[in-house]
Parts: sequence; structure tokens; C-alpha cells
Amino acid sequence: MIWETKLNKITRTKYPLVMAAFARISTVEFAAAFSNAGGLGIVTALNYSLRTFSSALEKMKSLTDKPFGVNITVVPPGTRVVNGQLKESDYLKYVEIALNNDISIFTTSAYQANFIGKRVLEAGCYWIHKCSLLRHALSVQKAGVTAITLIGMEASGFKNPYQHTTMINITLAKRLLDVPLIAAGGIGDGRAFLGALAMGADGICLGSAILATEESPLDDETKKKWLSMDILSEAYHQQLYHGKLKGTPVPSPALHFQKKIIPVKKVITNIIEEAESILKTWGFIGPKFPKQIN
Repeated sequence: MIWETKLNKITRTKYPLVMAAFARISTVEFAAAFSNAGGLGIVTALNYSLRTFSSALEKMKSLTDKPFGVNITVVPPGTRVVNGQLKESDYLKYVEIALNNDISIFTTSAYQANFIGKRVLEAGCYWIHKCSLLRHALSVQKAGVTAITLIGMEASGFKNPYQHTTMINITLAKRLLDVPLIAAGGIGDGRAFLGALAMGADGICLGSAILATEESPLDDETKKKWLSMDILSEAYHQQLYHGKLKGTPVPSPALHFQKKIIPVKKVITNIIEEAESILKTWGFIGPKFPKQIN
């Protein structure tokens, strides 16, 4: 089956799947594996120094001939960081390095990134911003963003106490926004992938779902611990849905559709094959899905 959504038209990927930007562990090897499996691998710029970033992008190109993007995470003011607070000019230096390496897809996250989006759009490239609140999504749409990733409260990572669930985020966003939507938060199998599309998303972002894969730089002990975690326990629930402006120490439930450490390609294949199987039971006969882009 040929997958063809508004997101595919932007990314030119085989599937409407985007890799999350992981601090510290989003290596080019990890991102290349995601791209080679048919999704949009993401190189997290701030995992590299300005001096080494260009070399990292060159290495990425040697590992995949498939589309990939670059993430620039804008650190919120007051956040404790190892190397000190970056200025706007520092972030824009990363953008220029990426542009000089022919990168055409940029994702931003964590804080206001309009100054980055403006430069990206001026260069004729695509800007995808990730946010957790609908009011932030409405604001960034006014700034001309190409597409928006909306994170539901089911997601791991940094949380906002005013987040809605993935279902509420996407169904409301479909009514309120005009740009393509990417759903994120608790999505880890084919049924959830189709559910996101049915709610109005044009693709999904995979984060926790790929953390315990072979290519993930996390150590095997952590991967095995997370795969065996009891996601029905009170302790897990309190760690994930803490309702405070801070990060989570646990992955989202999306990881638990996976039973053992497997390659990224296998995770993506499982999602796509399950989705296509479900579509067939619904009476959908290819060759393209969707038949037309609304």
C-alpha cells in the first residue's frame, strides 16, 4: 500500500512517521535507522557542538540516502543547562550550518522558536514546530509554520500541567488549525496510528515507541527494565501523569507494544503492517491511503 498524506508530501518519506528529537541519545546512527525504515529520521542539533555539527550531518548522509530532518530545541529561560544558556544567534548558527548542508526540513520544540522558523521559511524550507497546548499551536500557525506536532499528556518527556490527551488535542486541532498535524503521545502500534489519522492527524511522531530498539543508544539494562515495567501500577501512573511543569522519569505506554529489543525497522514494519491489515478488514482496497488528501 502506498501511504500518501499531507505529511508525506512535505517529507517525501515512504510513511507519514516522524522520529522524536531525543536529548543526548538522538545520534545520527539512530536517526539514519529511522529514515532507512521509511520514516523521517531527526538529527538533534544540540546533541552536537557548533564545531562538530556539520560533520555529523555529513555522516548522516553517508548512512542514508533517504529524507531526514534537523531538530533545534530552544531551551526555555531559566532551565538548568550544562553548557549555559544559548542566545538566539547561537541557535541560528545551527540553522545556517544545516542550510549549508542542504537540510530542507527543520523541527523546533520546547520553547518559542519563531525566530528560527522565520529564517527557515525565508530559505524556502519546511518548519515543523512541536507543542503541547492548542493555544501555542494557534500562535505558531499565525507565524507561518508548515506543520505542527501536538503532544498529548500520554507522552513522556517534559510535561505541561495544562496538556490535554492526544485525542482531545488532535480532534480539536483539526477544527481550529489549517496546517498539517502530527500526533504524538502514547502511539505505538498500527491501531493507534490509524486512530490518529482518523482523528485528523496527517502523521504521527514516534518517541517512547522506539527507545528500546536495537539502534537506540540507551544501555540494554535500561531497555529491558522499561520493557518489563508495570504500566498499570500506581507508581508508573504518578510518574507519567504528574501534572507538573517538569519531565517524566518513565517512557510513555507506547513502548509497551514492544515485547523485546528489536530493530527500529521492525517497529515501523509492525505498525504499518497492522494498520494495513486493519484497513483491509474495514473493506479498504488500495493502492493508496488515503484515496485523496482532504
